[in-house]
Parts: sequence; C-alpha cells; structure tokens
Amino acid sequence: MIETVKMGRLRWHHIHQPIDKDFDFLRDKFHFHPLDIEDCKSLNQRPKIDIYDDYYFLILHFPNFDKQNLFIKTKEVKIFWGEDYIITIEKNPWLAGQMFGEYKQAEENDQDFEIGTSDALLYKLLERLMSESIYLLRKTGLDLELINRELFNNKPVKIIERISVTRKNIILVNTIFKPQLRLFHKFETGQISGFADNMEEYWGNILDYYQKVWDMTEDYEDLIEGLSKTFDSMQTNKTNEIMKILTLISVIILPLTFITSLYGMNVMLPMQQMAVAFWVLVIGMGALTIGMILYFRRRRWM
Repeated sequence: MIETVKMGRLRWHHIHQPIDKDFDFLRDKFHFHPLDIEDCKSLNQRPKIDIYDDYYFLILHFPNFDKQNLFIKTKEVKIFWGEDYIITIEKNPWLAGQMFGEYKQAEENDQDFEIGTSDALLYKLLERLMSESIYLLRKTGLDLELINRELFNNKPVKIIERISVTRKNIILVNTIFKPQLRLFHKFETGQISGFADNMEEYWGNILDYYQKVWDMTEDYEDLIEGLSKTFDSMQTNKTNEIMKILTLISVIILPLTFITSLYGMNVMLPMQQMAVAFWVLVIGMGALTIGMILYFRRRRWM
C-alpha cells in the first residue's frame, strides 16, 4: 500500500508490505531501473547505493531486537531518493513507517514542515535510524555489564547463555554495519552529491554515527571476548580445584583400602587372634588419615 505526505513541492511516498501493483506504480510513474525494482521484490539484499542521473537507490540494513528482546535481527530499508521525492519501502513495519506516520499526522493537523529538500528528509530518516541503532547498542552494553556482575555467581549455565547470546548479537551488528561504513564514505568524499547544497556537514554527521557504532561494536567485541576468557578460566580453575580435592581423597583412601583388603584375606595374619585387633587397626587407620591430612596441609595442597 502506497501512502504519501506532501511537504510543499516535496513528496514522501511510503510503501508498506509492497505488492506487484505497487512495483508497477514505481516503474510506470518514476521509470526506475528494472534491476532496482527486482531488488525491491527480493529480501536480504546486500547494502548498496546505486547512482543514476536523476535519482539514487539505497538498500540499508539496521539492527533491531526480536519480539522477546533477546536476539538482534536485521531490518532492511529500501529508499528511492530523487530531487523532489523520497520513496521508502518496508516489508514489515518499523522506524521508517513510524516516522512517516508522525509526518502524516502533522500534515493532517496542518503543521508546518521545516524540511524543504529531499536531502534534508533523507538526513532526518537516517539520523532516526542511526539513533535507534546506538540505543540498541547501549542496551547490549548494559547486558555486558550485567554479565560482568554475574560472572562470580554460581550460575554457570545462565552466564554461558548470556555470553553466547550477547556475542551472537555483537557479531551480527558488526556484520550489518561493516559494509555500510565504506558505503557512507561516498557521501563525505563527494561521490554522492545529492540534490541540495551545503549538506556535507550533515552527511559527515551520519558518518560520525556510523563510526560511533563501529567503535562501540569493536569495544564490545573486545569486552565480550575478555569476559568469555575470564569465565572459562574461572570454570577451569574450579574444575581443577574439584579434581585436586578428589585426588587427595583418593590418596587418603588408597592406603586404608590396602589395609582392609590385606586383612580381608583368608590367610594367617598378625594379631588376628587378638580381641583388640579390630580397634588397633581402626586407630592405626585413623592416625594414618590424620597424618596424611596434616602433611597435605603443611605442603599447602589442601
């Protein structure tokens, strides 16, 4: 379904859950390249900017949490950018649709728009998308702090789950923004000039957003890697302590097992005719156990 907001001579067309009729409208009215129309019909395209004489075609990816606010998934926004229009295409409702709804409500209330060019409208849209991405990354940073605080709790399974989920999310954010950082350098270098003058600082601000996201992602990658190694070291040390205790118990029990096995044989043994033989053996075994424990403590093995 195609909806439109009018801002003077500028038009914002938003297409939500596009169908073939919508694509026919784009082809017949705006004469977009057939390959761009095909890209609009396909999902999970690579981020890119196609440059034409009278318009640009952008495919951009941004992160967003799923309904459980647990895993990050990729949201795709397709944008046709012309001199007096912006066309946004979303398969599922998201930020572009929300922002369009706000402008639609402002149009119905006869509010004045401070946006007069398609470049300014595109900048506002990109700024909203990048702000949401930074908010999402900060939430991931809070998850890392929570993992750091819970690292010394006795809940290893829960910590492993948190580390795994957070690492997966960080890797996905990295995968989303890495190819687009190079893409938005084209704005700052002038390869993409746009249709309005004096937009260099604004495009530079969008690039700053991308650079900030990239830096945060790298920091979080290093942090989650450090937390993972720390947790692995703690679990290894805990396992070693358990194995040490079990080994010491085995060493203490070994001579006692030998003595009991020796006196369990059906042969003539010393003191077997004595009434106090049992107690002598018990006291001797107890003394041997205490002596071994004291020796281990002296050597600081316990």
